[in-house]
Amino acid sequence: MALVLKVAAPAHGEKPAKFSGADFKRWQQKMLFYVMTLGLSRFLKEDTLAVGDEESDNERRIAVDVWHNSDFLCRNYVLNGLDDTLYNVYSSFKTSKELWDSLEKKYKIEDAGAKKFVVSKFLDYKMVDIETVISQVQEIKIILHDLVSEGMILSESFQVAAIIEKLPPSWKDFKNYLKHKRKEMGLEDLIVRLRIDKDNRDSEWKSSNMGV
Repeated sequence: MALVLKVAAPAHGEKPAKFSGADFKRWQQKMLFYVMTLGLSRFLKEDTLAVGDEESDNERRIAVDVWHNSDFLCRNYVLNGLDDTLYNVYSSFKTSKELWDSLEKKYKIEDAGAKKFVVSKFLDYKMVDIETVISQVQEIKIILHDLVSEGMILSESFQVAAIIEKLPPSWKDFKNYLKHKRKEMGLEDLIVRLRIDKDNRDSEWKSSNMGV
């Protein structure tokens, strides 16, 4: 039986934006899907083509030529997904797998470092009384979003509990009240409750300062 390699026609999904060195995991997933729609994803894992002994020399030669042509296409699709600076660095790799493995080795380590940085940022974040609670909650939400983007699974109940735990000292009574509520609340429910309590505090402050 003749060994035949088929290459997909270039009707494919959306080409990912060029990778410039940030958010490697996201770019990698998009690029993998892109070359998959082209029918070329196998070349990211294969060093060379395995040809059976039952094939004739001519069939082997044709199969190898087709494989190298397809690998060349795959390699250049990935290279063209890099910005010009990185293209120049990685264009020397001869196969798709070498190129893919090298990118993964470098940028997955950097991604891991970024994840540790975001975790540290979240753990170290402390709310203060000199800034509004709502603005600080929004900052924490951004950090939580970054954690999720780094692949960490954070339930909504955890996010709610984390924000409550980080409320500033002047919110101690309200914090204890929220911690002892039996009914679980969502993130938006918590923000609404915080806004209401803040408005009440502002009203009380105005009343006390106006001598009412």
